[in-house]
Amino acid sequence: MERGKKVFEQYCMPCHMQDGSGVPRLNPPLIKTSYVLGDKKTIIEIILKGFDAQVEIEGEYYQNAMAPHDFLTDEQIADVSTYVRNSFGNKASVVVPSDVKAVRNAIKK
Repeated sequence: MERGKKVFEQYCMPCHMQDGSGVPRLNPPLIKTSYVLGDKKTIIEIILKGFDAQVEIEGEYYQNAMAPHDFLTDEQIADVSTYVRNSFGNKASVVVPSDVKAVRNAIKK
């Protein structure tokens, strides 16, 4: 969690805010959304490929392009995913580097 927090603070916090609340109509919140709590493949793909679509979360629409962060290591992505999935009131399974590697490899095909 501590390693994930450091990655979050460096790469995610400027847009998603310290408390994971995001920015209205721009950057979606990371608090109890299906993108965070659902299949862990979803959050891994978003980190690797970025996200450039309008999304509706609890009646609010968000649209601000997120750049790919595929330069992060599998361990960094696993750490930050686990941190987000278990912070801000969230509770979800951990993400391990092999999960990230599998998604990264599937994307490359």
